[in-house]
Order: sequence, then structure tokens, then C-alpha cells
Amino acid sequence: MTVGVRLVDLTQEIYQGMPVFPLHQPTFIFPNITHEESERRIGFPFATNNLLINEHGPTHSDAPYEYDPQGKTIDEMPLEYFCGPCVCLDVSHVSPDAFITRRDLEEAVTRAGLPLVKGDIVLLHTGHFRRAYGTEEWLTRYTGLDEEAAGWLAENGVVNIGVDAPSIDKPDDPRFSGHRICRKFGITNTENLCNLDQVVNRRFLYVGLPLKIRKGTGSPIRAVAVLVD
Repeated sequence: MTVGVRLVDLTQEIYQGMPVFPLHQPTFIFPNITHEESERRIGFPFATNNLLINEHGPTHSDAPYEYDPQGKTIDEMPLEYFCGPCVCLDVSHVSPDAFITRRDLEEAVTRAGLPLVKGDIVLLHTGHFRRAYGTEEWLTRYTGLDEEAAGWLAENGVVNIGVDAPSIDKPDDPRFSGHRICRKFGITNTENLCNLDQVVNRRFLYVGLPLKIRKGTGSPIRAVAVLVD
């Protein structure tokens, strides 16, 4: 019997006009050189584009330095935070107007039958990408972790908390609870994921490696789930 390996792309598209937080640089993509210009100048048709993009604009991971002046920058972080064993938990029943609580997480772990292990990456399927991407609610109305829930994940050894929403925090949470816990434990979080409905309630290998940006506060990633069927 042949064992198949399947890749699920968990990464949102990068394009000019993509939604980003108001505090962040909008994404711009523009030609550097066209095929015609290159052929005219060097005799061969190369085409390249330039990107102007925020570290936290598309699907990305945060470095602790983003929320802790004494924290590690993205180039200093262990690669195990971005590539390793992963569980995707279903919290899609939680209202976008409510917090994800510790009880929600504990019940999700029980339903999945997948206990957390130290060093795990945990992705939270909220359903927000499917529900609201491309609408005005994408950046303004979605669930997020309360402080106890985020702390419970960190205390269980989770090194990376991912979500299919712009942030692990509710947009109206003045405490920035999830990021506060990431700062306390020196761990990362991954935001703007998608397609988590395809991997929910499964354990798999997650790969979401950041660019090696010197002193970076975070980095865009290409997030992929590696499934063995």
C-alpha cells in the first residue's frame, strides 16, 4: 500500500490592494523591468517586479520583538517555532463577538482526540476567513483569545499559535491578550492563515518558515500543512 503525502496551502494571496491594518504599509507590487526592456538592454527577456510590503501584512509570523523591546527578532528565533508537529483545533462555533476561552480550547482538544504536546504548533480554525475575507468585517469583527486561553496554550508548551483571522486578539481587546501572553513566554503567533477547514481536527507537520530578515519584527511566510494520507 502506497502512503501518500498531501500538501495543503494555508497561505493567503499577496496582491496590491490586499487588506492590511491601518497602522501598516499597504502592499504595492510594480514592475522592475519588463521582458521587452530586458531583451532590448541585454538580449534576453527577463521580467521582475518590486514589492513594497509590511512584515505583518500578509500571512505572517510575529517575532517577540514586535511586542517586547527585549525580545528576539525574527532572525534570532528557533526554526522549530515555524516547522514542527501541529494540531488544528475547531473553535468555529465561537461568535465573532466573543472571546475564545480556555474551556473552548479544552473542549476542542477533547473533540479532536489530540492532546497537546510540548513543542506543538496550534492552529485555531475560527472560520473567519471563509466568513468575512473580502468584506468590511475582515479587519473589524472576529473572535480572539482571552488571556487565560492564551496562557493555557503557552503553559502546555505551545510555541506558535496560528489563526485564520488578522490577529490572535479580538479587535476590540484593549489588553491585546494573546500578544501579551506571547510576550510573557517568548513565543510566536501566526496570523492571516486560510484553508484551516481542510486540516481541522488533525495532527500534521506544519511548515511556515519566515524570511531571514535582520532585526525583523516578523515576516511573511508560506504556510503549508504536510498530511500523510
